[in-house]
Amino acid sequence: MSSAVQTSGQRLWRAAILAPDAAVRGSRAADAVARVSGAIFIVGGLVKFVLHGWELDAFRRFGLPAPEVLVIVIGALETAGGVLLLRRSLVAPVALALAVIMAVAVAVSGVGHGDVIPSLTLAPALLVAMIYLLARVARADGGAADGTTVRPGG
Repeated sequence: MSSAVQTSGQRLWRAAILAPDAAVRGSRAADAVARVSGAIFIVGGLVKFVLHGWELDAFRRFGLPAPEVLVIVIGALETAGGVLLLRRSLVAPVALALAVIMAVAVAVSGVGHGDVIPSLTLAPALLVAMIYLLARVARADGGAADGTTVRPGG
């Protein structure tokens, strides 16, 4: 592999992965949001396995496609995403994926079916938390794409 390609790949890795993670670790508020929401996602994800039948019934009631598969996939994504948020690793892609999951939860089960707890209480709060992390990461990007500027504290 050529040096230029390797250097370009390293710059991309720093810009897309390391800079956002450093930005979150460098901000007390973002760090706290990542840790607290990570812990909540771990619990929420594990519930989909521990109380599988109850969750599967809910997914069916909400009319979600392939609920038998989806409940497992969402449980795994929430659990793994929560662990990564606790570690403040891969923050940007994890926050984006979990934001999409929470937006669907609010729209489908909360608004669509009137499921107040957790879909109109905890899910919107987690959605806001993920949007905050994404905004914090975007604000801290300030030139990190070329590997020259990473402002983890700001």
